[in-house]
Amino acid sequence: MTHPLAGHLEVDDSARTVRRYRYVVERMMRILGGWIALTPELSAKLLMGRHVWDNAQHADLWGRRLPELRAAAHVSEPASDRLVALMDAVEALERPDQTVERVVAVYRVLKPQLLATYEAHLGSANAVYEPPTCRILTRCIEDERRHVAAGETILRHLLRTPALEDRARAFEAGCWAELEAAGGVTGSGPRSRSVVDPGRAVPLSDDAVEFIRLERSAGTWALPPGLAEAVTSFGDALVSGDAAGARRWLAPELGLPTEVAAPPARFAGGGHRLVACARVGEQRLVKLRLEGAREAVTLLLRWVPLGAGWQVAALEPVSPSAAQPA
Repeated sequence: MTHPLAGHLEVDDSARTVRRYRYVVERMMRILGGWIALTPELSAKLLMGRHVWDNAQHADLWGRRLPELRAAAHVSEPASDRLVALMDAVEALERPDQTVERVVAVYRVLKPQLLATYEAHLGSANAVYEPPTCRILTRCIEDERRHVAAGETILRHLLRTPALEDRARAFEAGCWAELEAAGGVTGSGPRSRSVVDPGRAVPLSDDAVEFIRLERSAGTWALPPGLAEAVTSFGDALVSGDAAGARRWLAPELGLPTEVAAPPARFAGGGHRLVACARVGEQRLVKLRLEGAREAVTLLLRWVPLGAGWQVAALEPVSPSAAQPA
């Protein structure tokens, strides 16, 4: 029978484990904070912004626990060079079209693994002399369960096509393989990933459903009647593969970018929607998203008034890679 004062970890081992927790939590905090300005989708942007704060709180809790374990305060220590390389690769996901990969890396790989590690630690901690660690673990477990559930809800919202689902699965498998090679978040081997049902998550201030609702509600803008008709006609022409019909809205010096010009029917069976609009003097900056059965692309258009009509004076794809087949 195990003595009630027998510990799972010696004090030095406990401090090392805490430093390794803090490394992963601190890196995620910095990574999520850096991604906010790079993420076009409002729902994912709000998710990351909210969880930056929680991760900062967790890093602070672990940092303040260290002096109680006879170690320097607020020190982080990676478990392995492979883990550092993985975190560096995750942080490098900076292109506008990589939102899916960003959400997968954090909410289907890193956070589920961290959650499983916390749960295993709490299950083996000594309740007699480790209450401070247990209280921190309990707080972090509760938050991470919410985070994983919210991230999964946002990801299901983002994965609108089979191609995106395939892309997400392939990226998740690659991340998980790297995490296994790194020995998990503590270096002692990866834990089975904790599964959190988004439908059973307690709705709190970071309720992902609310973030999605806000993203969808932001899709209504008041356009002058003539411009609304022009944008609709331009989008209809692009979706139907009518290049000549689309070009009639362009200034003479402009051409259609390859992302929407060919092949003619790349968006067949899909549609288009206005996702953003801003007024600059008499001109309008419009983001128009074209969505096909397997791919999508967003165009930034600058419309200028010409007498009784409107014309596109400038356009560029703002998520060009997203238009390529996965």
